[in-house]
Amino acid sequence: MSNSNLAVAPQNNNNEQVRVAIKILDHAKDLPLPSYATPQSAGMDILAAIDAPIVLNTGDSAMVATGISIALPSGYECQVRPRSGLAAKNGVTVLNSPGTVDADYRGEIKAILINHGKAPFTIERGMRIAQIVIARYEQAAWDVCENLDETSRGAGGFGSTGVK
Repeated sequence: MSNSNLAVAPQNNNNEQVRVAIKILDHAKDLPLPSYATPQSAGMDILAAIDAPIVLNTGDSAMVATGISIALPSGYECQVRPRSGLAAKNGVTVLNSPGTVDADYRGEIKAILINHGKAPFTIERGMRIAQIVIARYEQAAWDVCENLDETSRGAGGFGSTGVK
């Protein structure tokens, strides 16, 4: 059977990458750098840089150190996001997802994890706890006005478009 009728996603052959300065803090010198799991991954896994295991009981949350600090170029942010496997298998996710690391922040990146699962979850040193995505952003400027343009949706929100 021919594959000629299958849609093929365009390949990005542009290998340009944004350069980000990273500082490895003393308590993470033995841990690997954040990395992409596959060639087309959007997020890099970040690791727990903790001295002792942290047990998250159901409903508990904790700020988990990663042992890294970064210096992003202006116009970029670093989003801290959940790992789908931790969420699906254990109910553990990033509480303020996505957490934003601004370009002018130079402190340690930490992941705020919460256990929505039914059993305690133990975070251990070197465990992949979250992922980070480096993304461009735009800053907005407000144009104060008396009226906004009309749309078919209007002021409808919070479920106004239904679920089907």
